[in-house]
Amino acid sequence: MIIILHPDTGKNDAAYRKLMQHLGGLKGITVRAHDVVGAQQTLTELYLIGDTALLNAEEIQSFEAVERVVRVSREYRILGRHKDDHRPSQFTYNGVTFGQDRLNVFAGLCAVDTRAHVEVMMKALHEHGQVCTRMGAYKPRTSPYSFQGHGKSCLPYVFELAGRYGIGVISMEVTHEAHIEEIRQALDDAGNPTGVMLQIGTRNVQNFELLKSAGRQTDFPVVLKRGFGITLEESLNAAEYLASEGNSRVVFCLRGVKSHFGDPHRNLVDFVHVPVVKSLTRMPVCVDPSHSVGSRHSGPDHIPDIFHATAQGVIAGANMVLVDFHPDPPRALVDGPQALRMEELPWFLEDVRIAREAYEKRCKVQAQVMSDS
Repeated sequence: MIIILHPDTGKNDAAYRKLMQHLGGLKGITVRAHDVVGAQQTLTELYLIGDTALLNAEEIQSFEAVERVVRVSREYRILGRHKDDHRPSQFTYNGVTFGQDRLNVFAGLCAVDTRAHVEVMMKALHEHGQVCTRMGAYKPRTSPYSFQGHGKSCLPYVFELAGRYGIGVISMEVTHEAHIEEIRQALDDAGNPTGVMLQIGTRNVQNFELLKSAGRQTDFPVVLKRGFGITLEESLNAAEYLASEGNSRVVFCLRGVKSHFGDPHRNLVDFVHVPVVKSLTRMPVCVDPSHSVGSRHSGPDHIPDIFHATAQGVIAGANMVLVDFHPDPPRALVDGPQALRMEELPWFLEDVRIAREAYEKRCKVQAQVMSDS
């Protein structure tokens, strides 16, 4: 059961204390409070954990501090889309809003290699009106001899350049709890010129201690990639780990699943699951066409397969696109074969716009059909 309090209810308010006294007397029930900080107000949600089936929702609803009570109808208690649950499905971070009705493009370097390449990327994004990017500092690799990323040594100039070119949010993968603190410290040292969305990759989606660490901190939102060899349900439960620890600002990313049925692509594209995730949860849904396709191959229409995969996700309602670009793909230290070239950036952004427009037209047609029936 989820209890949603009236906006800006304070922990020292008499109405709040009265409610908590009542909840504290419920046998076998644990109460966990979570604050949802928005641009205009703060909402407090109370999660009742235990056998809540026999609890009287109307009685709890009668308390002065309570706005409404939601009975959990799905396994994903916090992130799930429950019956009669009309809580907002969006959050704002560092001036950028993420939600199931939005679309944000994160084009950038899979792995940071040089300061010059970072600046070329961010300058191009700024010139095309983009405020988000991806920059890999920590890179988990299959081979122990492969480039593992520059780590914290590149953070100062990445954050400096982001501030210079107006980049508000950087998606950056972390593989260890220590990386979160390194990012926080580097941002503080730089004067917080930008923001970071922590990225948990497909290899770490069941690294439960990392999930708990990323969930316990609430400074940074998290984009969680689907595990490449586990079920969708298992990956969604990984997202719930983050929320259960206190951080519900989570974006769920589809990045393809490992299967030879996807050949010759790197993974089997799973973007048909965009509306599935949106119906099961309140999370914004991201697609990663670069790691799904894995190459710059084009068909007879001369449109790159990565463009086609992106369009499939966007036209299905994706809310975020994570895509690799590089000023010199043959010299990229990680995933060069799949990185798009800088001159393709305006073409890519226009293709995304076309796909998003088609999705919005589809929604209008469906709305009309429903109103006529």
